[in-house]
Amino acid sequence: MGASETLTRQHRDCDALSADAEQAARGQDWAGADAAFAAMRADIERHFALEEDSLFPAFEQATGIRQGPTAVMRAEHAQMRGLLDDMSQALAARQRDDYLGLSDTLLILTQQHNMKEENILYPMCEQHVADLEALLAREARHAD
Repeated sequence: MGASETLTRQHRDCDALSADAEQAARGQDWAGADAAFAAMRADIERHFALEEDSLFPAFEQATGIRQGPTAVMRAEHAQMRGLLDDMSQALAARQRDDYLGLSDTLLILTQQHNMKEENILYPMCEQHVADLEALLAREARHAD
């Protein structure tokens, strides 16, 4: 599996966990929502860390571009973290409608974000970053 495919698979895994959390919250299965949300947030943070700590710096070093696509992606990660914080609070307060609204907002932002990464940034990384697959494999070992 190539680097883009690996990163895209991580996106889809996070999407599935988000759907699980939303479905549980919709049915007011709070224990299920808590568990799915915690798993989703952990996966998202792990994915963000891989990008922010390894992928983005490798791309920036290889291209010299520091205020381009990686800066945009970091800013969007910050937006998503803010939404995750708000979702966590809504979930803790068992505010179903607030949680579902925030979840919809996160879904839209995530879809737009992932499209940019998958169609623009990841192909650029594959083009410019030497041994990208090895970098991702190394980071995956450190995450385990």
